[in-house]
Amino acid sequence: MSTAGSASAAPQRPAYFDTGWTNGHNPWAIALVVTMATFMEVLDTSIANVSLPHIAGNLSVSQDEGTWVLTSYLVSNAVILPISGWIASKMGRKRFYMTCVVLFTSSSFLCGMAPSLGWLIFFRVLQGLGGGGLGPSEQAILADTFPPAKRGMAFAVYGMAVVLAPAIGPTLGGFITDHFNWRWIFFINVPVGMISLTLTSRVVTDPPHLVAAKQKSGRIDYTGLALIALGLGALEIVLDKGQEDEWFASPFILLATVVAGIALISFVVWELKQEHPVVDVGMFKSRTFAAANVMMLTLGMALFGSTVLLPQYLQVQMGYTAQQSGMALSPGGFVVIALLPLVGRLVSRVDARYLIGFGFITLSASLFYMTGHLYDGIDFKTAVELRVLQSIGLPFLFIPINTLVYADVAPQKFNSVSGIVNLSRNMGGDIGIAFVTTLIARRQQFHQDILVARASNYDATFSARLAGLARTFEQAGVSTVEATKKALALLYFQVQHQAVTLAFLDALKALAVATGLMIPLLFLTKRAPPGGAPARH
Repeated sequence: MSTAGSASAAPQRPAYFDTGWTNGHNPWAIALVVTMATFMEVLDTSIANVSLPHIAGNLSVSQDEGTWVLTSYLVSNAVILPISGWIASKMGRKRFYMTCVVLFTSSSFLCGMAPSLGWLIFFRVLQGLGGGGLGPSEQAILADTFPPAKRGMAFAVYGMAVVLAPAIGPTLGGFITDHFNWRWIFFINVPVGMISLTLTSRVVTDPPHLVAAKQKSGRIDYTGLALIALGLGALEIVLDKGQEDEWFASPFILLATVVAGIALISFVVWELKQEHPVVDVGMFKSRTFAAANVMMLTLGMALFGSTVLLPQYLQVQMGYTAQQSGMALSPGGFVVIALLPLVGRLVSRVDARYLIGFGFITLSASLFYMTGHLYDGIDFKTAVELRVLQSIGLPFLFIPINTLVYADVAPQKFNSVSGIVNLSRNMGGDIGIAFVTTLIARRQQFHQDILVARASNYDATFSARLAGLARTFEQAGVSTVEATKKALALLYFQVQHQAVTLAFLDALKALAVATGLMIPLLFLTKRAPPGGAPARH
C-alpha cells in the first residue's frame, strides 16, 4: 500500500495531544454524555419512516405530501453538516453543541405538538438544523478528548450510536406508533435532550487550540454559505423525491439537479480561493483523506441501502408489520455492539487499512451470500441470520475509517473533518436509499416483462401449470371458465412476486459490487499511526 498522497503541511500537535483534553474530567464520562444526544438524532432519521402513514392520516394529507416530513429534515440536516466545523470555530464548540441540543430538543417537542403538516415540516427543518450539528461535534470532541492510542475505543462508543440507531429505529418507531401515538416518536427526545444539556454543561470544555482558532477567525463567508446551502439542499431534494417523481421526467427534479450541480461546483471553486473557507476543501488534496471519505460514503450506501432492503422485502413479500420487520434487523445491531469494543482495541494495534479491507471483504461477501438465500417465502430465522452476517463487517469499517480520516489532518481542523466525514456517511445513505428504491422499481418491471413473455400457451411448462391450477379450482366446485380465470390471476400474482424477488436480488448484487470496489482504494492511502494520529512528515 502506497505511503504517498498528502499535500498537506505537517500537522502541528498541541502539547496535550498525546494525553487528550479532558480538563480534569473522566474521558469516558465525556464520551457517554455527548453520545446521548447524537444517538437520539441518528435514531430520528429512521424512526419517523414507519410512522409516516399514521402521520399523513392524522393530519389529513396524502402519502406523497407526508413524505416532506422526511425530506425537510434531510435537507436541513445535509446543509448544516459540512459547515458545522466552521460554526463551531466561530462560536466555540461547546456552545455550538449545546445550542444544537437545545434546538433539537425544543423542535422535537414542537414536532409532537404540530397541528398541521405545514407546521410539522417547519419544525422538522429546525430539528434537522439542530440535529445536524450533533454528530460532527461529538466526533470532534472525542478526537480531542482521547489520545491517539485510545481513540479507537472512543469511536466505538460513537459507532454504537450511529450504527445501532438506524437498526432499531424501525422497530421502536413501529412499536410506539402501534401502541401509543405517532407524536411520541418526537416527545421521547425531550427528556434525553434535557439530561444531555445538563451533563454537557458540566463535563465538556473547549481545548486551547479551539479558543485560539475562535480569536483568529476571519470574516463570515456569506457567498460560500449560500452556495453550499443551496447546492446540498437541492441535491437532497433530488435524492429523496427523484424516484417518486420519475426522476428527470419531472421538470422540478431536473431543475433541482441543475441548481445542485451549478451551486456545488461554484462552491468548490469559490472556497479554494478563500483565506477562511466555510469548508476547507483543500483537505481533499490528501489522498488518504479523500479515499477515507469515499469509503465512508460507500459504507453509508451499503448500511442504509440494505437497511431499507430487508424490511421492505419482508413487508412487501411476506406481509410482516413494520415492527416485525424491524425485529429482523435488531439482532444485527447487537452483533455490532458486541464487535465495536473489539475493533476499538484492534485499531490501536493493527494498521487501520487491514481492518478496513477485512470489513469490505466481509460486507461484500455477506451481500453476495444474501442473493443466494433471499427467496419468496423466507422464514424469520433466515432473515435474522442474513442481517447478522451482514452486520459482522460494519464495525471493521466504521471505526477504522473514522480513525483513518484524521490521520493526515492537523488537530486544528478536527471540527471540519468531523463535519465532512459525517456528511459523506449521510449523503451515502441518501444515495444508497435512492439507488436501491429506483433499481428495484426498474428491475421489477424488467423481470416482469421477461416472465410474462414466457407465460403463453406455446410454453409447455406454463400450459401445464395453468391446467393444473384450473383443475384444482374445478375440484373445489368452480366452473371451468371461472377456474381458468382464477388460475391465470394466481399465476400473474406469482409472476409479480418472482419479479420483485429478482429485483431485490439485483439491488443486493449492486451493493455487493460497490463495497467490493472499495478495496483497491486502500492502496491510495498511507498508513495511519495507532488511533489515527496525524502522520509525521
